[in-house]
Amino acid sequence: MGDLHNLSVKALAKLLQSKEVSAVEVATRFLARMGGNPHHAFLDIDSEATLTQARASDAKLANGTAGPLEGVPIAHKDVFVTRDFATTAGSKILSGYRSPFDATVIERLRNSGMVTLGKLNCDEFAMGSSNENSAYGDVTNPWDTSRIPGGSSGGSAAAVAARLAPAATGTDTGGSIRQPASFCGITGIKPTYGRASRYGMIAYASSLDQAGPMARSAEDCALLLSAMCGPDLDRDSTSLDVPVENFLAKLGDSIKGLRIGIPKEFFSEGLAADVRKAIDAALKTLEAQGAKLIPITLPRTELAIPVYYIIAPAEASSNLSRFDGVKFGHRTKDYTDLVSMYKKSRAEGFGEEVKRRIMTGAYVLSHGYYDAYYLQAQKIRRMIADDFQRAFADCDVIAGPVAPTVAWKLGNNASDPLADYLADIFTLPASLAGLPCMSVPVGVGESNMPVGMQLIGNYLSEARLLNVAHQYQLATDHHLQKPEGI
Repeated sequence: MGDLHNLSVKALAKLLQSKEVSAVEVATRFLARMGGNPHHAFLDIDSEATLTQARASDAKLANGTAGPLEGVPIAHKDVFVTRDFATTAGSKILSGYRSPFDATVIERLRNSGMVTLGKLNCDEFAMGSSNENSAYGDVTNPWDTSRIPGGSSGGSAAAVAARLAPAATGTDTGGSIRQPASFCGITGIKPTYGRASRYGMIAYASSLDQAGPMARSAEDCALLLSAMCGPDLDRDSTSLDVPVENFLAKLGDSIKGLRIGIPKEFFSEGLAADVRKAIDAALKTLEAQGAKLIPITLPRTELAIPVYYIIAPAEASSNLSRFDGVKFGHRTKDYTDLVSMYKKSRAEGFGEEVKRRIMTGAYVLSHGYYDAYYLQAQKIRRMIADDFQRAFADCDVIAGPVAPTVAWKLGNNASDPLADYLADIFTLPASLAGLPCMSVPVGVGESNMPVGMQLIGNYLSEARLLNVAHQYQLATDHHLQKPEGI
């Protein structure tokens, strides 16, 4: 059992169900690998809490009441509140905060039997594309520790890539599952907006935030997504009233005749040659499996960046107003009255990027600018969604790059936040439209760094997306590759 950490979620579940290995043994193996916190992926580790959950799983495995993923370890992005572990959202303002309840996504994964390994580092309040905005230090990429892992779910991607966890949760507001999955050579999916409950997920931009799984394969993501999703109408007003779906059901379907749309805007100037080469090779593989490549256009792709960076900060400025130092979180030690306590607590507690987005959001919502900026952005958002619907009249799935380049060096964009924003060009449109989309490893580019291919589907077509990725992974081994020395 020396290679337990290299096994998939599916393989671990099978071993546990057959009692060839215990949940405590599996948890102990991963806890040992997490020692010293490689890549600074974790923000909270509590081995006793993890082993308590593992012992409970072993009891269920013994008495026949085990869930489908009983005893399989998972780690959670630190924007999901958890009772057994601290939740900070990567921010000083929530340092040491412990929630009295679990987020719905956490609750559902626990009900399926999964054991929590700990909480994962992320950009503060999920605001960032590099995981350099965490108040608790940068995460490093396991493929090259001088490079970023991507963000905001950088800790999640790094943990899975480094075999510190077989799977992790992430959130995706504008690409925060797909981009780090691409940069770290793993698989990740953002489902249709509303598929997974947002209850207990610390909000960044409520009309965009969505939870999703990150693992090494599409098959594992299908298993996890089946456990995570489902209606939560009493606790999340944006939750879709759609029955829980078995996303494994269509993984054996042929993709012969599948129409894959190739947006010309995704392959224009600015796409690095090494990324394009890897994506082109992946598309040829899908063609060889019987898919048809259809040229399409998404004409408002470039507008996605300004639209997103108006809407998301506007929502953030409202959502983050609750963090004031009164009832929970960081409170300044030096204040004279209530107003100064608010001001100083927030000035000390929030990082620079979060402050930048709060101020941007407050500005675009202010009197005299609301109509000129926020309302116009919402109108263009609708047009972007309509562009996708026109495209889906001609194709079944859309494919292209996740990001214009491979992961860049830590600190490269430290003095230029706009450079990080521009790197989201290919992930933002689908987020604004609320569509399901995922990243699939398709090889390596410059300096042996991973490249991910983005697949975008129409609403509620996660099963189709996962099957396309699965069929590709049956024909290739890119998803099985791991960083040197892991």
